[in-house]
Amino acid sequence: MTHWAHDAVFYHIYPLGLCGAPKRNDFCSPMIPRLEQLYSWIDHLLYLGVNAVCLGPVFESTSHGYDTADYYNVDRRLGSNAILSELTSAMHEKGIRVILDAVLNHVGRDFWAFRDVREHQERSVYRDWFQDLDFGKRSSFNDPFTYAGWNGHYDLVKLDIGNPEVKKRLFEAVGMWIKEFNLDGFRLDAANFMDIAFLRELGAFCRKLRPDFWLMGEVVGGDYRRWANAETLDSVTNYECYKGLYSSHVDRNYFEIAYAFNRQFGDDGLYCNVPLYNFADNHDVNRVASLLENPAHLHTLYCLLFTMPGVPSIYYGSEWGIHGRRSSRDDTALRPRLEIGTASQTSPHPELSKTIARLAQIRHRSQALRHGDYKQLFVSHEQFAFARETPEECVVVAVNSSNKPVSLNLNIPFGGGRLVDLLNPGQEFRVSDGRAKIDPVWPCWARIMKLDRPSSP
Repeated sequence: MTHWAHDAVFYHIYPLGLCGAPKRNDFCSPMIPRLEQLYSWIDHLLYLGVNAVCLGPVFESTSHGYDTADYYNVDRRLGSNAILSELTSAMHEKGIRVILDAVLNHVGRDFWAFRDVREHQERSVYRDWFQDLDFGKRSSFNDPFTYAGWNGHYDLVKLDIGNPEVKKRLFEAVGMWIKEFNLDGFRLDAANFMDIAFLRELGAFCRKLRPDFWLMGEVVGGDYRRWANAETLDSVTNYECYKGLYSSHVDRNYFEIAYAFNRQFGDDGLYCNVPLYNFADNHDVNRVASLLENPAHLHTLYCLLFTMPGVPSIYYGSEWGIHGRRSSRDDTALRPRLEIGTASQTSPHPELSKTIARLAQIRHRSQALRHGDYKQLFVSHEQFAFARETPEECVVVAVNSSNKPVSLNLNIPFGGGRLVDLLNPGQEFRVSDGRAKIDPVWPCWARIMKLDRPSSP
């Protein structure tokens, strides 16, 4: 049976940013139900064709959500457990799955067990919960000890997830989240820094509670099969194609993204059986509209995102082409507050959301685009064509990123008939002797064509 996530179109929300929460938690202010702002986004999600939401960190933290202070309570800057539970139920009623960002690799300095270490030092019963504690030196925060910080960030204290008591407490929290909020899955932050045995145990634990639970890991590099396989995670972030999607447009070099597609999904592709999590941008990288030199390339980029193998994801606000670049010390520009009533009206490319909604609709209706094999048909610097095929359906995608219309002569090794354009209704092209002339493919636009084979006599 196909997993629900293989048919998903995700929408990635960073709630502390979108909802306009203060940058720092004082741990004493009254709860403010900012998560309730997301109710007003539900109709927009349905318009876009979204049927799954990934919510960034929502549990009590010091600042950005990845510095957890309490795994059992929603951040007071966002609301309460009851509010999150009600929001999840409301999304489920509309057919939208919900996954949460699970930050299990590290905690913040305000995490209760680390506070105990700061207070009692070597006498703390939790001293073995954290990696590389050394009471012979002083930390950059002037603690009378040092410790391992995630990726050199010492506001993020690395947990020893191999410690049985740590693992027990983390699994207890995870079980509570699944049951109390009726979650459909997790995005596992920093999964490539986590022990594979831990991830394997976590997968078994979650699927015992919910057989269809989906685990997607944040993995930046390496062989994705190490994390995404039958025993560990279901999927990982596809950073290889994230880079290729924008740089192949900036450099006028579709050979780059074509190489990545072939390496990942071609006849001998590494990840033919792995539904990778595909994205154009997220809360950690510059908005794609800030990277592209030609704004019209937003349309061709999303055409590729929605027709390539894997699971597409939209980062909140990017459906309107909003800009945002990170600085060397601040990600605020990537995670802005947005109000649904004004976001589309004040954004630089409000028409982009219409394109994305059309692409999502086409994807939902096409088994080939969701599950089909991949085959490259043509590639040049600014034109690219490929096919997605299942036994029941074949779809041919042709993309043109140049500023002029082009004519493409494509080999169509899937039988004769007509190529009926799903993106540009009313247009079709004849397939004769295994060839089809696609004329024109409009500037900075695409054709998504279903092969209509002749009926058997």
